[in-house]
Amino acid sequence: MPNRWKPNVTAAAVIERDGHFLLIEEDTADGLRLNNPAGHLDPGESPVQACVREVLEETGYDFVPEALVGIYMNRFVRTRTGDDITYMRFAFCGKAAAHHDWRSLDDGIVRAVWMTFDEIKATADRHRSPFVVANIADYLRGQRFPLEMVHTDESVFRSPFKTVG
Repeated sequence: MPNRWKPNVTAAAVIERDGHFLLIEEDTADGLRLNNPAGHLDPGESPVQACVREVLEETGYDFVPEALVGIYMNRFVRTRTGDDITYMRFAFCGKAAAHHDWRSLDDGIVRAVWMTFDEIKATADRHRSPFVVANIADYLRGQRFPLEMVHTDESVFRSPFKTVG
């Protein structure tokens, strides 16, 4: 069977506090870009777990997920390599909890920044993902789905290799 096409699965957070949303500014091959705290799933974790981990790694905040905002898909061509990539993003909303300002942020992350929705829309030319505004707009419209809509089978959390013993 030939190689099968698979989208890159990511998880992103929409976090609001006092009318401001938590974004990250990161250094990319295309310059400084803004994004929701987001990243790829690691082996052995659910989309919710990936979102919690990515928020901590990119912002220093603990994240308490409350709902699924939506599932989004886009296609992207890397400017430097011409790679054709499709992303499937699970966007969750929730609250920022403890801030661990002593933590180093992920490589490439310049800072975490709180911005109003108007400020975010005004910087659309600097967004890393086309879903930065869409995720927040859907959140502001009240779009919420229970976390239980995203099912992760127990097999994800087990090693595929049998242990001898």
